[in-house]
Amino acid sequence: MKSPATVSGPVVTRVSGPIVQARGMEAARMYEVVHVGEGGLAGEVVKLDAGRATIQVYEDTTLLAPGAPVQLSGMPLSVLLGPGLIGNIYDGIQRPLPGIAAQSGAWIRRGEKVPALDMSRRWSFVPKLAAGAEVTGGTIIGTVAETPVVEHRIMIPPDISGRLLSVVPAGEYTLEDPVAVVETPAGERTITMLQRWPVRVPRPVSERLRITEPLVTGQRIIDALFPIGKGGTAAIPGGFGTGKTITQHQLAKWSDADIIVYIGCGERGNEMTEVLREFPAILDPRSGRPLMDRTILIANTSNMPVAAREVSIYTGITLAEYYRDQGRSVAVFADSTSRWAEALRELAARLEEMPAEEGFPATLPTRLAQFYERAGSVATLSGERGAISIVGAVSPPGGDFSEPVTQHTQRFIRCFWALDTELANARHYPSIHWLRSYSGYAEDVAEWWERHAPDWSTLRAEALEILQREDRLQQIVKLVGPDVLPDSQRLILFIADMLKDGFLTQNAFDENDMFCTPVRQTALLRLIIGLYRRALTLIQSGAPLLRIQQLPAVPDLVRAKSVYGNDAVEGIERLKQELARQLEALAAEFKK
Repeated sequence: MKSPATVSGPVVTRVSGPIVQARGMEAARMYEVVHVGEGGLAGEVVKLDAGRATIQVYEDTTLLAPGAPVQLSGMPLSVLLGPGLIGNIYDGIQRPLPGIAAQSGAWIRRGEKVPALDMSRRWSFVPKLAAGAEVTGGTIIGTVAETPVVEHRIMIPPDISGRLLSVVPAGEYTLEDPVAVVETPAGERTITMLQRWPVRVPRPVSERLRITEPLVTGQRIIDALFPIGKGGTAAIPGGFGTGKTITQHQLAKWSDADIIVYIGCGERGNEMTEVLREFPAILDPRSGRPLMDRTILIANTSNMPVAAREVSIYTGITLAEYYRDQGRSVAVFADSTSRWAEALRELAARLEEMPAEEGFPATLPTRLAQFYERAGSVATLSGERGAISIVGAVSPPGGDFSEPVTQHTQRFIRCFWALDTELANARHYPSIHWLRSYSGYAEDVAEWWERHAPDWSTLRAEALEILQREDRLQQIVKLVGPDVLPDSQRLILFIADMLKDGFLTQNAFDENDMFCTPVRQTALLRLIIGLYRRALTLIQSGAPLLRIQQLPAVPDLVRAKSVYGNDAVEGIERLKQELARQLEALAAEFKK
């Protein structure tokens, strides 16, 4: 190893954890990737001052000392884009963990260099255009069967336009083989199946579109009461043990997005291990194939370098934008943005930046906005419709929603699924509290719901009103007990309990209950609200609430979610008819 005196060019002058300072960096540019030390640790320039640079290193800097060499790459931090992303598991800077494991075993060596994509694998390319066609950025020139369920569309890079001079015939090609040549005003450009894109720069789109379709998750409290649109943004805040990670797992498993990008950002290693073990074994309900056939996992656990945690969400969102540009609906799950914000806080402290609320950097709101604003429903450069939906978990200390990350996140999202510790302790899952949560997409997706499940809007509004009235009545019940209430108000308490037990709770381990289609969701809600409407009329006619509660069909309403699966909605309809018959018999009794 060279001594500091013999090293020429840029050298390290100071090391503070993941933050390294270097001199001789006159040729460096902001956000340029550099390689630090003899091991070539990956880093990024985050500050420049008269030939001195501050570098954010994405690997362990143990044993790195002043005098170590620094090599410039001349490129910003970028990801490789092309066939082979789906089904892969990456760390925060797109190093493939399976490839590293095959090369060096269970531990990631410092300076490990493994290509993000397999450059030797040959893909079956099918051309879609012929020579002579006019092309622009985003034009699809061919396809590749990336997995049995994902057709990868090979696109012209966004900065290229012109006339297609040639396209290779259908056949087997590697990612670096030329598949087309485009004549541009600046000369001929060779096109391969591989693209490179800087993670901090959003990929261009033609137009941002209005959200009109929900992201169907199969979770009743979300889809029916607090829906998120395709291209929308949502947050899942909650204290320790409230089920943030499990809720995100359910959303990733069952949401109807074409592509899933799951970012494990700063979570505990055992939780991420559970994800890595579960996902390959989960079958996609739409295709019957493994869920990994349409999933990309990014694993950056709490014991991995903090700087890589900061960049992991940009890596994930860039991969999502690439598939969005192919006309796909992509769902991004970030677990959790609080751990990401903590990484920002630690890096800001080492950079000696002025702290703001609770030690977080003053740029926290801006950084959150930059992340969530990359969601949306768009018209791609090729004219297709694509969407990125972002769901970020937030881990407020002690479940305090007034802390900075939760408060600033609420400024940039339109869907808020507030997890409640008391519900979680009562084993009510998902523990999303119906009074503290909200959705700004209900009106946007109402037309879609009315086409697929008529009277959804009316049922949703009525269910929320019952839950709100029940909360107010509980204040009286705590003081004087339920017996002093008239039957019409006790009916509210009874129906609210039925909504909680028979609709809002959902068992992730029940074959019939783990996923609920929109049609079955509406059928279950219609069953309970229908009971409320008819029972209220009966009570006003003089029937006691106790007689209604004792009807044989009433207990079946709570069990219906588990008894009747998605392919047995007609069973719910038969139960509805039987309940109506029993209610009519009771009504006839009190007419006499």
